[in-house]
Amino acid sequence: MISPRFSKIASWVYLAALYGFIFLPVAVLVLFSFQDGRLPVPPFNGVTLKWYGEVFADSRLMSALGNSLMVAIGSSLVACVLGFCAAYGLARYILPASRLQRGLLVAPMTVSYLIIALGLLSTFNWLGVSLSLWTVGIGHVVINLPLCFAIIYASMGDHQKNIERAARDLGAAEWQVMTQISAPMLMPSILAAFFLSVTFSWDEFIIAFLLSRFDVTLPVEIWSMLRSGLNPKTNAVGSVVFLVSVALLLILELIVFRRTAKK
Repeated sequence: MISPRFSKIASWVYLAALYGFIFLPVAVLVLFSFQDGRLPVPPFNGVTLKWYGEVFADSRLMSALGNSLMVAIGSSLVACVLGFCAAYGLARYILPASRLQRGLLVAPMTVSYLIIALGLLSTFNWLGVSLSLWTVGIGHVVINLPLCFAIIYASMGDHQKNIERAARDLGAAEWQVMTQISAPMLMPSILAAFFLSVTFSWDEFIIAFLLSRFDVTLPVEIWSMLRSGLNPKTNAVGSVVFLVSVALLLILELIVFRRTAKK
């Protein structure tokens, strides 16, 4: 018979090991971004903000940062709009082969990003489309659309259908029901899908690497820096990427999930 005290201690040890396994690499990354030396390796020689200053003074890094934000926000907006339209159509209308359509919409979630990127690269080459941030954005729409569709579709219930039916009875056109009734009711799910899409697009590398040429996103620029070896500057850039990702998730928690819980 295992004593309650032993179970409690084992639980805390397990939690410490679990969170240590997840967050220790990030903690080391952030710690050595403040390294007062040329290499981000022990021993820790002191604290300096020099490398963060170099990051924000680097025009190529700032350009890549702007590209990442632009692609992430733009592709996430498109993915959310398309995901909402697809979810509304499949949830509110009887369409031919609707189960097959739902399966095809979520299928990219089960496919490797590498396979998707290679397929898109072949398609763009066949169509004669030059690689740019536009092609990266299209690739990110492809990977984020299934996520947006799944989140929004799962939140569409019968109580919303009754409200939509009442709006039609009062003379609302279908586009008014969709934009002024359904979309506001589903806004927490739409915002959740948007912020998660931005998070995934923000630090995605494989698609951004294969589908870009001269204008690159921040993960691709970081990869270029790593080819010349490790230094605290790369740690500082990685810390900035991590900080933005955490900030997006905190906004998602504060704006969407807590508001939904209160309701």
